[in-house]
Amino acid sequence: MPATIDPGFVDHLTPNVALLFLDRVATSPDSEAYRFPVGEAWESVTWRQTGELVSRLAAGLLSLGIEPEQRVGIASSTRYEWVLADLAIMLAAGATTTVYPTTNSEDTAYILSDAECRVVFAEDDEQLAKIAEHRGELPALGTVVTFDGAADGEGVLSLDQLAARGDVYLAEHPDVIRRTAEAIPADQLATLIYTSGTTGRPKGVRLLHRGWVYQGALIKEQGILDETDLQFLWLPMAHSFGKVLLSAQLACGFATAIDGRVDRIVDNLGVVKPTFMGAAPRIFEKAHARIVTMQAAEGGAKEKIFTKAFEVGTTVDRLKREGKSVPLALRVQHGLFDKLVYSKVRERFGGRVKFFISGSAALNSEIADFFHAAGILILEGYGLTENSAGAAVNHPDDYRIGSVGKAMPGSEIRIGEGDEIQIRGPHIMAGYHNLPEETAKAFTEDGWLRTGDKGSLDAEGFLTITGRIKDLFKTSGGKYIAPSAIEAKFKALCPYASQFLVFGNERNFVVALITLDPDAMATWAEENGMSGASYTDIVRSEKVRAMVGGYVDQLNERLNRWETIKKWDLLDHDLTIESGELTPSMKVKRNVVESNNSERIASFYS
Repeated sequence: MPATIDPGFVDHLTPNVALLFLDRVATSPDSEAYRFPVGEAWESVTWRQTGELVSRLAAGLLSLGIEPEQRVGIASSTRYEWVLADLAIMLAAGATTTVYPTTNSEDTAYILSDAECRVVFAEDDEQLAKIAEHRGELPALGTVVTFDGAADGEGVLSLDQLAARGDVYLAEHPDVIRRTAEAIPADQLATLIYTSGTTGRPKGVRLLHRGWVYQGALIKEQGILDETDLQFLWLPMAHSFGKVLLSAQLACGFATAIDGRVDRIVDNLGVVKPTFMGAAPRIFEKAHARIVTMQAAEGGAKEKIFTKAFEVGTTVDRLKREGKSVPLALRVQHGLFDKLVYSKVRERFGGRVKFFISGSAALNSEIADFFHAAGILILEGYGLTENSAGAAVNHPDDYRIGSVGKAMPGSEIRIGEGDEIQIRGPHIMAGYHNLPEETAKAFTEDGWLRTGDKGSLDAEGFLTITGRIKDLFKTSGGKYIAPSAIEAKFKALCPYASQFLVFGNERNFVVALITLDPDAMATWAEENGMSGASYTDIVRSEKVRAMVGGYVDQLNERLNRWETIKKWDLLDHDLTIESGELTPSMKVKRNVVESNNSERIASFYS
């Protein structure tokens, strides 16, 4: 069991992220802080080196006139320079405003305008072009700093040019960094994260220094991570899940290898060999699908050994969780399969992972069970941007697969009217930027944050998510359907599935739209005589429809009669961020998909 944490630790927190960073640099000056790719190699920097560069950049921002709580945007993919920019903004007492690199120019302009950003860090020429296209709509914007784009030395500076300005400013104001950091109160605005939103315009969530400091300190108090650990970070830094892991790093002192290229995750894990990583469930779904389909392709004895190994692994897991002894014969089998099968699965992730943290959407428990049987622990957590990412999380020594863990010490979770999960604590937002009415709606009369999610708490305090309130629908027969639960079950069953979307509001039966994973289907095509065929031709083939139909039948066997999928169809494309059907954090924009396919859905009921 984990050590008991006194909730009173909240009363003794470092006031702000800036001091948290300066303290880490002073505590671990010569330890590795960050590792990042340069070409095909990885370079490493210490905390001392990072601190010196961040201080120069922060002084550069102060030389540009940045004042406390003034917003500074970052429009960039996940990379080392993103972290440098964010930390520099913290040291300059500004407020980081995040913009996903995939955000279109109109929404980029809306965010920068609504936030009244004075300075923007733009990754490259593509991000610079978005800003230039709408520069007339951004009266507050003075300077743009680019990581890789073309800098003219006036309105657009390079990172090196900003640091050079900082050198001049520091020569004139040698104690300005420490003085500025010490003047930042805990309730000062630190970050303005615009939720990508599944409907409507993005809303700016006002997050304070105390929220980030609390999240980091809590992880340190739990004693699960320290300076000996190595994180692999690929998550979008414009998302709160990625951002909160930076706070954990400052508090705990572990090193972070950072590379936001999603297509390189598996390769990077093998090279970096991290001890932990945060990820969205889609990453585990894809890894599970890849492992299962590769073994199926092997066929013969290898596939039989693989199948038997996971039968034994799940049986041993179940006995241990029930507190029962494992028979000797089963222990011997388990040890043999660990050498033959489980160790190879672990090696795909670098071989050193202590645990993964899964968040941002529901993880199917069958997929969690699969990896757990191989000795890979996935700790599912829960939270929102509105509460600085973390509200509940499982602990390595106290977890329950299928739940999202217990409320974080120092905060509270309750189940309100309509089974809504409600949260209170030091990590809660100060409100939505420029939206007082929306802010009022987000809280109960007694000050608890409304999450919009349905859930339940068991006697030990473990929280289980049962659905999104606005996603629940009722059939014309009066039965309530929780789409996300059905969708997760299908993705655990079908290793070729990418998305499975359930519809049927006020209809007499439930239907589904299905997309298949392009990588998995390319492999399937090679094995089924369709090598080189287009994705569209593959998914339209009768053989694929028959294969998917078999998985739908398996799903229906596990559902209540009123939940079963009566009709379904395959889309000729996978959902993407670029198409507007996924948010940058890989959540499905259900309303967009439904609107785009309204005629197809209606035809199911004709």
